[in-house]
Amino acid sequence: MFRAFSLAAAVSAFLLAVLGSWVRINGAGMTCPDWPLCRHALVPALDGAVALEWSHRLVALVVGILALGALWTGWRARRRIGGVPLVLAYIGAVFIVQVALGGLTVALSNTPWSVVVHWGTAMLLLAGLTALALLAIVAPGPVVVRGSVMGAVLAVCAGLAFLTMLAGSYVSSSGAGLACSTLPACDSGSWIGSDPAQLAQMAHRWIAAGFFGLATVAAYMAAFGTTARVRVATLIAYALVVLQVMLGIANVAWQLPTLLREAHAANACAAFVAFVAALVFAAVDGTVAVAVAPRRVSALPPDAAERSPG
Repeated sequence: MFRAFSLAAAVSAFLLAVLGSWVRINGAGMTCPDWPLCRHALVPALDGAVALEWSHRLVALVVGILALGALWTGWRARRRIGGVPLVLAYIGAVFIVQVALGGLTVALSNTPWSVVVHWGTAMLLLAGLTALALLAIVAPGPVVVRGSVMGAVLAVCAGLAFLTMLAGSYVSSSGAGLACSTLPACDSGSWIGSDPAQLAQMAHRWIAAGFFGLATVAAYMAAFGTTARVRVATLIAYALVVLQVMLGIANVAWQLPTLLREAHAANACAAFVAFVAALVFAAVDGTVAVAVAPRRVSALPPDAAERSPG
């Protein structure tokens, strides 16, 4: 039950994050101007964008139920799997904040900063549920958290992925997506922008560039010196980062088509989750030396080995 609830909660939280970004991208955030009801009804007339926002709230309810189930079953399994009590406390705290922010965001009419805070808390909840699901599935026993250089690099990668998404959510919600219509510098060759919208856009690009650079380092390190599951998760995360860069460039070049914006948002969530998974694996596995094939040693003295006809 713990595995089922934690995995279902993590998957549904990912879907909720993607759906929430699509609601913002399609300008449907205020089609339900009240909360927790929608247009003073439990099930409003699902016309146009109302269906998108109401679906987001419905999935949020499902996530809440599954998260409570994961917390309950995880508490019962806390003595069997190391690290679970700390993750449960983290999820419980973030979950309460996120529920409150859901109503506050509507009350503030989806101002850019309220969207950023709400989105950031959603990502923190997704990270916690992902870690809980991985502990339930791949570490069904005592867990000792081990520090390593690889783990530190992955932690910074996950942090930069988080900051990049926060900057992107502000750019999107403030309408600054095309404030800079050229690449890689902003209009007129500026690398910082000349007004607040351009500054927000260029800040997003600079953070994304730093994230890409460190992700490259992490992929190189993972390819040559870590465990199999850390390596696979890190390389998948890096592939998603490369795809994210391509989607970002295409969005600017093609003037922000809706499908590309939605793909960009969904892929950002996927890359973040992949780095969180790699970080959890690194914390559980610790530093493991690269396996070296043993050398064959002859039992005969060197001169005897040379005289041997075999």
